[in-house]
Amino acid sequence: MAELKVPNLNRKSDKYLFKKKLTLSRKSKRKLLSESFFMFFLSSLLIYLNYLIPNKKFLFANLTLNFEKLIFKLFEISKHLNQILLVIFILSSLIIAIVLILGSFYRILRVVRRKTKSITYR
Repeated sequence: MAELKVPNLNRKSDKYLFKKKLTLSRKSKRKLLSESFFMFFLSSLLIYLNYLIPNKKFLFANLTLNFEKLIFKLFEISKHLNQILLVIFILSSLIIAIVLILGSFYRILRVVRRKTKSITYR
């Protein structure tokens, strides 16, 4: 009989989950320099983009006011959304009710108009 490999549940988990998949080799100086220049370029680009934004002081001064307006608008939207969903529910329930009524009338007519089997004796 082949041996089954049963995991040992009492064994403590390793400190690092992917410990054996880590590359332990050191990076070359050239690669380190290229990565550092790339990081410097990205940080310079972000600083320049921040520099291009006008009226930074005004934006920071009105930040709390803008949050208050945002929260007020969200409450207003939720109030109107409630009414819109209620109208959609009313319309869809009316359409479903009309379809069910028409289906019931159609079924009643089919039962009433059903042909009775005429028994003919030969």
